[in-house]
Order: sequence, then C-alpha cells, then structure tokens
Amino acid sequence: MRAYTPKDDVQAKAYYTDRFYVAPQVPKENVDCDEVFAADLAAIKEKFEVKDAYIQVEQMVIYINPHDIYGVLELMRDELEYTQLSELSAIDWLAKDDTFEIFYQMLSMTKRKRVRVKYFIKNGQAVDSVEKLFRSADWSEREMFDMFGIEANGHPFMKRILMPYDWQGHPLLKTYPLEGDEFAAWYEVDKIYGKEARDIIGPELRDTARVDRYDSERFARLGFEVPKGTEITGDEERHVESYQEEGGVFMVTKLDKESSKVIDDPQR
Repeated sequence: MRAYTPKDDVQAKAYYTDRFYVAPQVPKENVDCDEVFAADLAAIKEKFEVKDAYIQVEQMVIYINPHDIYGVLELMRDELEYTQLSELSAIDWLAKDDTFEIFYQMLSMTKRKRVRVKYFIKNGQAVDSVEKLFRSADWSEREMFDMFGIEANGHPFMKRILMPYDWQGHPLLKTYPLEGDEFAAWYEVDKIYGKEARDIIGPELRDTARVDRYDSERFARLGFEVPKGTEITGDEERHVESYQEEGGVFMVTKLDKESSKVIDDPQR
C-alpha cells in the first residue's frame, strides 16, 4: 500500500503530486504512415534540426530548437501551405525540470492537415516573436506573457492582455493559488478605496464554489432575486423565469418557462 502523505498544505504546493491523476498518453504513430506529413517533415529537416516527430490524434507533432521557430514557421507558411497559426501557448513543467513547453498549432486549409510545433525553454528564458509572420500571434504571445511570464522578443507591445498592467504574478503557473494570493484578495480594495479601508471592507472572496441563496449582497439568489440589502426571511415565492422584457419585442411572441417545452430526446 502506498504510504500516506499529509495533504494539509496542498494549496501552498500547487504543483502536481501523487494525488493528481496522470492521464495515459494517446498512442503515437510513425510519420511515414502519412504521405503528406512525411513530405512536410522531409522539407523541414532539409533546413532545420528536428529533435522528434510523430503523429498523434491525426496531426503531426515536431520538436525543434527554440532559435529555429521563426524560420520553421516561415517555411511552413511560404512553402508548405500552413497559412494559419490557430493557437500558441505554453505548458508549465517547472516542477519536473524547470522548463516550459511552448507549442504552435498550425493549420493548412488546402491540405486539411494540422501540425503542432514544439520546443522547450528554461525558466526565465524568452522566446522569439512570430507576430510579423502571423498577426494572430500578437494577442497569443501577450496572453502567454500575462499567464506564464514568458516574454516574446521582438513583439511590438509586450504588455499584459487579461490582467491589469500592475498585476503581480502569473495565474496559469501551477504555483499560483487557485483562488488567488494575498495580492489578488486585496487588489480591488486597495485600488478603489486605498489600503486604509482594508479593515472596513475586508478581502475579496474568490471561492467560486460557494453559493448562498440567502446572500442578497452577492446576488446568488437564483429564482429568488431581491434588491440589494433586502432582509431575507426565507419564505419568499419563487420567481417565474421570463425570457423577454416586460413590454415584449415587436412581432415576437413572448415566451416564459411555463409555456415552453424542454426536449430531452437529442435525436429529435
């Protein structure tokens, strides 16, 4: 039997441990089994070093050196007809070997093929921006910087995109607490009212699993909505959901929950 490990501080140790299920790998196939992928891989190998390549879930995955990313994507766009960069981001492997895995999802509409280009970088290392090749990389590289702290050299505007510019920390790192750290708990209070109001207002609650139907301040009374601050007695009647405003919409029949019919059969 596996020895018991105390789980009291799992929030502080957000990295994966033996308490997390590790999904098995999807089977990998040899690139030679697909003529299109085999030809594309041969073209890339003529000019760049490919560390590994395989087919997984009907798409080719290749690993390259970090400094070759701009040239590889340029080759794929101009010569191999992979004209769309649909996604790019990072995977946090810091707990394993202090690295990030960067991936670029490429799509060829003419070939109807997808290729995922990957490489590893050390913690604190920057990547080369590919924004000049694909405009879609603009926001994706900013999001990668915002969520993981990975900078893209040559990006025209390397700023946060989701979090405020003065935010501290990077929320998609595995070390980042699921409900935010102390900075996150006091950010809105400090920004709007100042730190002197902390004792009066209190920290921000970020427990998304907590729903209190008697909490009129947080508007969590689904079906029993009342104005803010109303005293809750517990014997209020449930509201009937209405799908339009009171006056209705011109030439559109008003629909409410009582007159609607829910179809459970997905085949209908």
